[in-house]
Amino acid sequence: MPLDVPAVQDALRAEGLDGWLLYDFHGSNPIAARLANTLGEGQMTTRRWFYLIPASGEPRALVHAIERHNLDRLPGRKTVYAGREQLEAGLAELMGGLRQVAMEYSPNCEIPYISRVDAGTLELVRGRGVDVRSSGDLVQRFEACWNAEALASHRKAAEALYRIKDRAFDAIGRRTRDKVSTREYDIQQLMAGWFREAGLVSDSDPVVAAQENAANPHYMPIAERSRNIGDEELVLLDLWGKLKQPGAVYADITWVCFTGLRVPDEMARAFSAVRAARDRAVELVRQATRERRELRGWQVDRAAREVLQHAGYGDHILHRTGHSLGTEVHGNGVHMDDFESHDDRRLLPDSGFTVEPGLYFETFGVRSEVNVFLGDHEAEVTGPLQAEIIPLGSSQVRT
Repeated sequence: MPLDVPAVQDALRAEGLDGWLLYDFHGSNPIAARLANTLGEGQMTTRRWFYLIPASGEPRALVHAIERHNLDRLPGRKTVYAGREQLEAGLAELMGGLRQVAMEYSPNCEIPYISRVDAGTLELVRGRGVDVRSSGDLVQRFEACWNAEALASHRKAAEALYRIKDRAFDAIGRRTRDKVSTREYDIQQLMAGWFREAGLVSDSDPVVAAQENAANPHYMPIAERSRNIGDEELVLLDLWGKLKQPGAVYADITWVCFTGLRVPDEMARAFSAVRAARDRAVELVRQATRERRELRGWQVDRAAREVLQHAGYGDHILHRTGHSLGTEVHGNGVHMDDFESHDDRRLLPDSGFTVEPGLYFETFGVRSEVNVFLGDHEAEVTGPLQAEIIPLGSSQVRT
């Protein structure tokens, strides 16, 4: 999709910025490469390039002589350099008259997803008397917001994930009740087949984690490392996928079940706290959206964590409350994070993200993950919310 230069310029003026300076070297800044559409088949990007979109006026580019055609798809005039002296002169001309530009930079690397420009290049730009600000909100606006087709693709992916989750719970329950030896990997591979049936693709097979493995948020069963799922055990499913079509965006959910008739009190209490934290975060987003009030990622995370801390579980939090969703499962929009980082970006309309608080103990872990789409006037959870850990010991399992 071509970069909408007039829309970028409107956003720059609204932010009080003189320009947005896109820069890449050898794929070091995939955000800039995608926005500038330099990822075409057969293209080589082994030299430094700069593309400046000023708040007003014509864009301008600085490219190396042996890759002079890499930015031909973009509007504006182009300067070609070869040696380093020409690069320095071209950059000085490119930055002439500017006081403040946005780049893929995050102060103190608070948002690693955005911090793509190396320190030396920042010094090079600042050495021309230009202040550099983070492009975080600009990236959101032009890479992380969904159009109608993307939202429709997310809904279809979410519907498929919930069906696959139900089938997995049914398989776990039936096999444990029938005393059929079943490994986490067996259930994972069943689910991977159902992904293919549903036309879903993903960067990974689903997570199926029993008991102590559920205490590791990034546990992944493989054929060589997978435990049996036994009676009276907690099982966590984390599954994410998208439709196999251009521009499709991910859905990403986590649910937990128990292979007995009665969920132990310790697990039930922990999940109750997770559910309350999830619902507090979702309600904060809904209320701010209805009131058209500005809300930032760190505020959502803090609201959820306060619930867990007040319940006495502060020492059992290992990760942020949620992440951006996009064409990659961890998108380049705002994350719900004041724990691992301080995400000061605003929640923008037409964006999607997860809310997934979790608690992790020595012998088990619990998490509830839902997806939220932020519209102009309403925030929508795009699927059911788990109310309690599902006991699979009965043949009458309701999910």
